[in-house]
Amino acid sequence: MSTIQATRGTRDILPEEIGYWQWVEATAREILAKAAYREIRTPIFEETALFERGIGEATDVVGKEMYTFLDKGERSLTLRPEGTAGAVRAFIEHKLYAAGGIQRLWYIGPMFRYERPQAGRQRQFHQIGVELLGTADARADAEVIALATDLLQTLGLKNLNLDINSVGEREDRLKYRQALIDYLTPYKQDLDPDSQERLTRNPLRILDSKDKRTQEITKNAPSILDYLGENSRQHFQRVQQLLRNLGIAYRINPRLVRGLDYYTHTAFEIQSDDLGAQATVCGGGRYDGLVAELGGPETPAVGWAIGLERLILLLQKLNAPPKYNLDFYVVSKGSEAEAQALVLAQQLRRAGFSVELDLSGSAFSKQFKRGDRSGAAACLVLGDEEAANKTVQLKWLNTGKQSAIAQTDLLEKIEEIRRQINAAKS
Repeated sequence: MSTIQATRGTRDILPEEIGYWQWVEATAREILAKAAYREIRTPIFEETALFERGIGEATDVVGKEMYTFLDKGERSLTLRPEGTAGAVRAFIEHKLYAAGGIQRLWYIGPMFRYERPQAGRQRQFHQIGVELLGTADARADAEVIALATDLLQTLGLKNLNLDINSVGEREDRLKYRQALIDYLTPYKQDLDPDSQERLTRNPLRILDSKDKRTQEITKNAPSILDYLGENSRQHFQRVQQLLRNLGIAYRINPRLVRGLDYYTHTAFEIQSDDLGAQATVCGGGRYDGLVAELGGPETPAVGWAIGLERLILLLQKLNAPPKYNLDFYVVSKGSEAEAQALVLAQQLRRAGFSVELDLSGSAFSKQFKRGDRSGAAACLVLGDEEAANKTVQLKWLNTGKQSAIAQTDLLEKIEEIRRQINAAKS
């Protein structure tokens, strides 16, 4: 019988790798909590209309990449391809705006897009994202960019580049859209097939094309910055000044438009020089019209998302794996010794220690080898003699020093043992 494997575009995150994920998640939770962001958890699938209206039917995400299906009630549902639309839907449905003021939200979880799988890009992928709803102030744009920068730098990333652009207001984009169509139409037959199809449907996305010939054509295309109204120009200038005040370096990239239709004003990406072709680790921007588009009150908002698969790849290249912080590895042999070892291990866990109990029943020599590989600070050994005397052998794995100690003394001297554990780990 053939074995069943993970579906193409999905992957297992194994224990050897999970330390990176937990490290990123814990760091994000700490940084976002200090900035007064509160976690929100939304369903993995939503009504298809949410994404069609929110993201835009002309986008590749809606047109080509969504996992959409009919449930048993003949309702069209879609596995979420991104996190913002669901967070905004929850913001509206539960009237989070009713209290007034600003809502700072963040989320983490799996997203789904039917794309060609490659390193750092899967069909089931994971994102951490933030949404700041309730203000059009440019300080909000700067705040979320600063938070993303802090998070990535705290994780140890150094070769980062922040690209920013303004996609203006709706009226600005309509003028620019027509100018872009007018410029590109004479080159239509020279564009790649996807760009030819986008020319009248979503011409701004042509600026994102990876096709070399299309990139050559768009080099001399009009810049959206030349079509910004006064309000858009002032907002963009204010964002730049605030970033300078924060000491955050940036590059203006007029070709940066992002792939979702809901963006207004600021659009930005943070890229890593250490990641190769798939360089973007964080992307986001302002979306002042999305809440109203989905049936809520006029509510300006800004946010970003970080793709965790790409980020983990980068951390694996640049950092040693986080250590499994084990205090004790417990070795035992013999019926009574094994029973006592189980009780002792549980008592130590209740006292706040991390303890792995060897359950193999194999020879002491094999258990000792596993203990050496475990990364534990100390090994506790119980055999027939220790079981009879209610003692345990305490062996410090960094020095090899070993001594017998009564099991009751081990539990009564918890603080002294804790100091010794910390010293052994330092």
